[in-house]
Amino acid sequence: MTILVIAEHDNNHVSSATFNTLAAAVALKDTINVLVMGDNCKAVATSLSTYQAVDKVLLAEDPVYAHQLAENTSELVVSVAGEYSHVLAPATTFGKNLLPRSAALLDVQPIADVQEILDPRTFKRPIYAGNVIATVTTDAALKFLTIRTTAFDPVSETGSCAPIEPLTTVIDCDNVVFEEQTLAACERPELASANVVVSGGRGLQSADQFAVLYPLADKLGAAVGASRAAVDAGFVANDLQVGQTGKIVAPELYIAVGLSGAIQHLAGMQDSKIIVAINQDEDAPIFQVADYGLVGDLFELVPALTSQL
Repeated sequence: MTILVIAEHDNNHVSSATFNTLAAAVALKDTINVLVMGDNCKAVATSLSTYQAVDKVLLAEDPVYAHQLAENTSELVVSVAGEYSHVLAPATTFGKNLLPRSAALLDVQPIADVQEILDPRTFKRPIYAGNVIATVTTDAALKFLTIRTTAFDPVSETGSCAPIEPLTTVIDCDNVVFEEQTLAACERPELASANVVVSGGRGLQSADQFAVLYPLADKLGAAVGASRAAVDAGFVANDLQVGQTGKIVAPELYIAVGLSGAIQHLAGMQDSKIIVAINQDEDAPIFQVADYGLVGDLFELVPALTSQL
């Protein structure tokens, strides 16, 4: 049967996580449809229709879907899901909000955070903060999957022209109303999609001293991240948290400064291509996953490294 990928977007641009999710759908080796839900978002559907992995785009445009509230969009997903064998969404805040709700409405057990597809009914996903990889097999006729986007390279091949099919069904939930959206402004790259990430931990000791990372990040054109310990201590805002309960990242270069390497943090960054650790404790667990390590006073090493760039 056909696979449905739910597109994440902002009504103007497609989220990079959608292209990783499309790559996971390709691994299922079947026809792929993409569902775009939003308001005045035809440009998003048109953009997705050019990717060779996509066979058809379903477009649901209405002010009801402008903010893609799960209470509304899940009902729409349910209304079309019967035509598919698999429904995929990225394991982002968007996907984690929408997909389990949709699955629950159909009394289907979703499979979360899939990082490898072995065959159409067998998948691998991390458990215990990534310390164990579970192989999950399901015989359900309809399978709901959230995809760990860092585990799949995004699709990039374009040149196609898939048809766009408008959906006229509009489902409005009276129990929820969109009030406000506040976006944090930042001149640095977005953390989840950055090619380089500089992260700090509790070893930076305070919010003022955490700032030693910013010149290094700016020199590298990097995003700034943090461990949960640094966030809980108030050094930085929680939207910079990397880890099991934060953002999952897999940049080309990840620099961990003053980070011990707790398993909850490693779960969010261990897929990084190159990991550099700077810590004064040579026995810190972070060095077990690091490709390169510097042992010493980070308040001396980080400025010295920055000055050489």
